[in-house]
Amino acid sequence: PPSNPPVLMNTKDIRASYLDYFKGVGHRIIPSSPLIPVNDPSLLFTVAGMVQFKDALLGQEELDYTRAASCQRCMRAGGKHNDLENVGFTARHLTFFEMLGNFSFGDYFKEEAITWAWEYSHQILEFDKARLWVTVHPSDDEARKIWVDKIGLPADKVVSHEDNFWAMGETGPCGPCSELFYDQGSHIAGGPPGSADEEGDRYLEFWNLVFPQFDRSKDGQLSPLAQPGVDTGMGLERVAALKQQVNSNYEIDVFKPIFRRIAEIAKSKDLAKVVNHPSYRVIADHIRSSAFLIADGILPAREGRGYVLRRIIRRAVRHGYKMNLASPFFGQLAEPLIESLSTTYPELEASSSQIKRALQTEENQFSETLRSGMKLLDRALKGVTDGVLPGDVVFKLADTYGFPVDLTEDICRERSVQIDSATYQELMESQRQQSRANEQFKERELTIAIAGEKTEFEGYTQLTDEATVIAVFRQTDDELIEVDSLTEQHNGVLLLDRTGFYGEAGGQIGDEGVIGDQRNQFDVANTTINNNQILHHGRISFGSIQKGQLVSYRVDAKRRQDTARNHSATHLLHAALKTVLGDHVQQRGSLVAPDRLRFDFSHDNPLTVAEIERIDGMVNEEISLNSPVTTELMAFDEAIEAGAVALFGEKYGDRVRVLSMGDGFSVELCGGTHVTHTGEIGIFRVVSHSGIAAGIRRIEAVTGRQANAWINQNEHLLSEVCNSLQTNREDVLARVASLLEENATLTQALASQTAQSATDRAIELLGSAETLGPLKLVRGVVEGAPDMMMSVYDDVKSQLNSGVVVLGVVHNKRVNLVCGVTEDLVDRIRANDLIKHISPLVGARGGGRPDMARAGGGSDPTSLESALAASKTWVETQVKVDL
Repeated sequence: PPSNPPVLMNTKDIRASYLDYFKGVGHRIIPSSPLIPVNDPSLLFTVAGMVQFKDALLGQEELDYTRAASCQRCMRAGGKHNDLENVGFTARHLTFFEMLGNFSFGDYFKEEAITWAWEYSHQILEFDKARLWVTVHPSDDEARKIWVDKIGLPADKVVSHEDNFWAMGETGPCGPCSELFYDQGSHIAGGPPGSADEEGDRYLEFWNLVFPQFDRSKDGQLSPLAQPGVDTGMGLERVAALKQQVNSNYEIDVFKPIFRRIAEIAKSKDLAKVVNHPSYRVIADHIRSSAFLIADGILPAREGRGYVLRRIIRRAVRHGYKMNLASPFFGQLAEPLIESLSTTYPELEASSSQIKRALQTEENQFSETLRSGMKLLDRALKGVTDGVLPGDVVFKLADTYGFPVDLTEDICRERSVQIDSATYQELMESQRQQSRANEQFKERELTIAIAGEKTEFEGYTQLTDEATVIAVFRQTDDELIEVDSLTEQHNGVLLLDRTGFYGEAGGQIGDEGVIGDQRNQFDVANTTINNNQILHHGRISFGSIQKGQLVSYRVDAKRRQDTARNHSATHLLHAALKTVLGDHVQQRGSLVAPDRLRFDFSHDNPLTVAEIERIDGMVNEEISLNSPVTTELMAFDEAIEAGAVALFGEKYGDRVRVLSMGDGFSVELCGGTHVTHTGEIGIFRVVSHSGIAAGIRRIEAVTGRQANAWINQNEHLLSEVCNSLQTNREDVLARVASLLEENATLTQALASQTAQSATDRAIELLGSAETLGPLKLVRGVVEGAPDMMMSVYDDVKSQLNSGVVVLGVVHNKRVNLVCGVTEDLVDRIRANDLIKHISPLVGARGGGRPDMARAGGGSDPTSLESALAASKTWVETQVKVDL
């Protein structure tokens, strides 16, 4: 094909041009959702642009728009979407990438989607149409006809391909898809789609148009969907590589600042060599995914999403170790990444300190593990002759050194060695230590979907009313079954046409109360939201409730008011935190309950007493002003422009509820229930503040009746302290300080006395040491606590040139033992073997190293002397065997 003119576009311009184009053809531009899917436990991460529109595409959610476009940040590095081993070693695989997409929810279909894809590719991106190829499903005559007859593509460039069929699962919505390919030229290996060598890079797929139009039943039958849709995805990095005329995603503009910093750290002047090295590519990709995950609130952990993040960071650090990069290096790469993308994704800048801190902490923790583990692995790999690393080596690396098995697999793969997975799995299972990182994501929540039914929420203005029961579900052990009625003592769920019960959302827990009439009552224990439906969970206390029945509902008013106080106070707290600590503060989670509030937020350092006092005082000042709490419905964009705070990760519609308190003190988007005036909160008190993760702090507070109770409790406690110390409130601090000083003096004197006693006992035991062939045996009973025993042990062993120490102590009717062997003897006599021999004699259990071992919890103090005697017999046997 003819060459394209050299019209270059940077990534930022491509992103903007796509969104501008689809906005021009009537699409709502929707911001990227977080990498953690909202209300979807079936996915580890957001893997495509359609994730945030999943319910709408399934027909389970009605939006106030029917066509949308987005640039969605995506993550594929866990579960079934795991291409981690290919990242860095191919031109296209990335863990983090951006996906441009346009979507139709029962609006337009194939003709418009294909036409707009062609116009954008040919007119905006200026791709030469002679270089464009398309694939369709063999059964999709409609799409083929549009491509050939309307668009004008030659028929031989519209290739039928069996793989062009999309499905969300084994059953449910599915449909054909149509992919767009770009021919990069004969200088790159590979054939056109459908050919024997289509896997080559010459013909690059850059856009996929999916047409969900069927509903697949369990028996495989396809029925037309009532509302067919469109779901497209175009890889931003792939398009950027094409427009910038480079051969891989790693060579595009957004990667350049990262590679320049890597080159500086590696002290390399050959930037092209750095960009094309697989290890440096792994590092460059992994800093992007790591930074965005941390910005979205994920931190390294032992399971779930946190485990995937830890694995990615450790994989990057291992490749840095391989390239001899001086550690710590990984956290240094966050700065160029944030600088280059903070305009598009401001949350990176807002979380910069948390990102750098979490990366550095994880790298530091892993570096020592990496060094020790690599030494063992290198030795083991040198001994491999059959291409298989023994499973016990893999197990030892994981169990003893904390060396992740997937990292061992990565290294073995690079050296064309397999691991003995079967033996490894057997060893892990036997100790019950195998990590199942994604297990929590396999659990599926009970869900209900009643097509076409909505619940009118009237709880902002009233807590009692009449309503009609439109669906009844009975709760069994593991599912909800739709029934006609619930009878006495049945657990279940009621769906009403209208309700005042607030469904759990936005951190606020659901309401409680009752539904029924004089003869029938359903006690509501919790309320949740399922799309546009509010579900009342509870139990029939007497009578029965039937579908279609007219009932009365009554929300627990006192509980609702307590919850409202705490929710309004949460908004005031959020505003006060931003004022006192800075605008970097972002909400990372919350709980609003009747008895307390909990607020998690981004901040690096522990809060000082002065900061807590300022925050507490600022909130109470707003409460004392008794300002009205106002709500206003307005357009989302208008609300944001007006300064309203939108919580990152929450889903908002076109019209949002803006809640304001004070003279602009707090303005947030919120659908929760609140007081009408700040004075109704009564009083606010911070009861605790702590760190829950790197860069994440937590405040717990109480308001109203609970705050008064907390104050009274502390007043009572202070009075009790004063009475116990026989002093008044004014002098209590001085009295406590005096007692602490006195206690410190006594503690120091006791420590000196204990140390002297330990020394005396050590001298006594050394004087009675027994000679067994070439070594000395020191054994005996120590009076006191286990700490005293260990002090005597340290003194004895430090003065023993060659020998064995065996000591025991009885404390609180329990026996503790310690055994030690000097360094010159550990090859012949092992302390951990000795402890295993004598500890059962006193009912104790323990273990340790060859040079020192301990046992505790012994239940038979009367047998301690026998155990010490047995130690002599055992050591004599070892000496004889050795001789």
